[in-house]
Amino acid sequence: MKVIETVAILRSVLDSQRSGGASVGFVPTMGYLHAGHVSLIEASVSANDLTVVSIFVNPLQFAVGEDLGSYPVDIAGDQRACEAAGADLVFLPSVEEMYPPDRSTTVTVGGVSEPLEGESRPTHFAGVATAVAKLFSIVGPCRAYFGAKDWQQLAVVRRMTADLSLPVEVVDCPIVREPDGLALSSRNTHLSAEERSQATVLHRSLLAGAALVEAGETNPAKVEEEITRVVATAALATLDYAAAVPADTLVADGALHGEVRLLVAVRFGRCRLIDNHGCRSLIP
Repeated sequence: MKVIETVAILRSVLDSQRSGGASVGFVPTMGYLHAGHVSLIEASVSANDLTVVSIFVNPLQFAVGEDLGSYPVDIAGDQRACEAAGADLVFLPSVEEMYPPDRSTTVTVGGVSEPLEGESRPTHFAGVATAVAKLFSIVGPCRAYFGAKDWQQLAVVRRMTADLSLPVEVVDCPIVREPDGLALSSRNTHLSAEERSQATVLHRSLLAGAALVEAGETNPAKVEEEITRVVATAALATLDYAAAVPADTLVADGALHGEVRLLVAVRFGRCRLIDNHGCRSLIP
């Protein structure tokens, strides 16, 4: 496995591989890799001739007061995980390599980026879209693998990729969970033992909401009330939002129908966790 730190070298290596007919898989990450990231790498390795993993803690997606300074970092461990999963290349750029001091371009995706996380973290998705657009430009034609845990981020990336006609196939992979249902996240390390035991409430609340939808409930407010009720059973949890929305747009449009996505964000102290679950309404 080769580690590359500059845009020019990565482009040269990938262009050379593609000219020989190789397919490229790309897994963008912010490091501190866990089993969820590993599943993305393994999915890419199984479907492509060459897999590149980027490790870059993107400062643009953290607002003032968010946890950029405390975001966990383990570059050596990440490289070992990438190699064990079969990655061929690791792209490890500096902030200066990704964002020259004179840069003046930001990518903003309207619509799907505006509700939910967009309301709670107004600058977040512009930071995500800018970084991902740049990474897609650097890597070039590829399949890019994203976990479904960050469902809204996945929707934003899909919209941006389609709108900008980028030569990238966005592939979503299932959420990887702990045995008790907690979705794997780098931020889980910030939870105290008691908070960790209560954090399973996110998944339980979503399953309760899904049970209502699958039983025939079409009023999103009723489903959101049930999610909220379950979250409230965890004494240390503070609900940020609960939503029952169309899976593609994430914008409520009346009675629930077709593919529905349930999303929740909960704070435990300074640690903010998100989760989601898909279900289908009885109304087509």
